[in-house]
Amino acid sequence: MAFALNSYPITYRAKFSGGKWAEEYLEKPHKTPEEEAAMSAEERGSLENSRNYYADMPLVNYTSQYGLACFEGLKALPQKDGGLAIFRPDRNAERFYKSMKGLYMPPFPEDYFLKACIETVKRNAGLGFRPHYKTEWEKDSFMSADSVYIRPFTLAEGGIGVNLSHEPYVMIITTPVSSYFSAGNSDAVVTERIRATPKGTGWIKACSNYVIAALAKHEAMDAGYMECVFLDATHRKYIEEGSSCNIFFCLKSGELVTPELGDTILPGITRSSIIELARDRGIQVSERKISIDEALEETKECFVSGTAAGATPIESLSYQGKKAVFNNGKVGEFTAEIRDTLKGIQYGKLPDTKGWMTRVI
Repeated sequence: MAFALNSYPITYRAKFSGGKWAEEYLEKPHKTPEEEAAMSAEERGSLENSRNYYADMPLVNYTSQYGLACFEGLKALPQKDGGLAIFRPDRNAERFYKSMKGLYMPPFPEDYFLKACIETVKRNAGLGFRPHYKTEWEKDSFMSADSVYIRPFTLAEGGIGVNLSHEPYVMIITTPVSSYFSAGNSDAVVTERIRATPKGTGWIKACSNYVIAALAKHEAMDAGYMECVFLDATHRKYIEEGSSCNIFFCLKSGELVTPELGDTILPGITRSSIIELARDRGIQVSERKISIDEALEETKECFVSGTAAGATPIESLSYQGKKAVFNNGKVGEFTAEIRDTLKGIQYGKLPDTKGWMTRVI
């Protein structure tokens, strides 16, 4: 399934005007999940398509013309006890607030964000649009498990001419999602493209950041790789991120390294969670610069992290004719432990001692 544009029928919309946010929940055309599943592909496609259009919103705006927008990505996950819970939505609320503020938009209040995410998932679940826990997911460490992907995003008011958004919309849609990376190939390659520059928007979850990432990922996949890795813009030697995920290196010395945050690297919520889990285990975690040469020569295990990626192992990394294969191309012990712990907490198989899961139902 991965990502697909088959939104659940209930969407949240807020509009900033007159110094305040006006909220509403919109119910788009739908049948029951069972009835929709029984429809022909053409009929189902037409119905799903109708849920993705809003005739009362401006087509010409600072988002469609100049990419002035930001977004978030978080998940509601089916729990082993039958419930549904969202992973660390408070952190997404905080980052969304900072992203909007960084783009000089009126920031969306964090309490509004939390309530809207929970309520949107709950209302769709009440109509039957939600996944249910399957014990078979445990066999592959939940790598093929389903979840509800929650996508909050901004949309600027109507306008043309380079400008800021003073009266933005905030939308929240939800959609079913499964594994982000396809099974099999987990090789990565360093791209020549530059994702972000100092004093830019790399630290913001800005829509415009992902144009370069999409091009680089496409080029990597065309060359037979699963993922691409970016180097810094200034020195062209220090590793920064993957196409849409943070990256970790387990060194032969036992140190776990991830690139230090700055204005060119997104502060990932899965990233910070992994750092916390690793330190709980007594692992030396360093947030610092790591050069491509050090990564190729000293890495024992490598993995990328993110809402979609979880903790996904990278079996090799290639750069200018050099190729480093990690752990003989197999999932490393530490990578597997972190992945299994994180997924176990998210799906309710392991106790949530961190208080990371916000219950929906």
